[in-house]
Amino acid sequence: MGEQLGLLKVTVVLGKRLVIRDFKTSDPYVVLKLGNQTAKTKVINSCLNPVWNEELSFSLREPVGVLSMEVFDKDRFKADDKMGHAHLNLQPIASAARLKQFAKVSSGETILRKVVPDTDNCLARESSISCINGEVVQSVWLRLCAVESGEIELKIKLIDPPVASSK
Repeated sequence: MGEQLGLLKVTVVLGKRLVIRDFKTSDPYVVLKLGNQTAKTKVINSCLNPVWNEELSFSLREPVGVLSMEVFDKDRFKADDKMGHAHLNLQPIASAARLKQFAKVSSGETILRKVVPDTDNCLARESSISCINGEVVQSVWLRLCAVESGEIELKIKLIDPPVASSK
């Protein structure tokens, strides 16, 4: 693996208009993957508009990849049902973090770049990458693919890797 770019903290905030996979509702949870790292949220029972507010952490390294997300309906006696998937290219937040270091932005709130929905991502709407008090953050709404409806809100924070002390 290449150079470590930092710690990627992904908060799975909430879901909207998720699909029904049980009789009248679903029991959704989210699985995030970055390279060979995987993390998942807790299950929210009987809910199509779940609120997780759960933070999951990943090590971000070169080459910067894609954050993959799958949403499932937890089932007790059979395989969990798929409720859609989405992905987010992490190159924009990684390049914004490099811009922050180059521009020496450290206090207040500065928008570093905007990302618009296109074939490279599953954005439901435009997203801004900002530097807030020295931290690079992005709030995104991802539209779920391969299902009738559903969006997931993520808040992403890229924390600089620890600097080796030169004693």
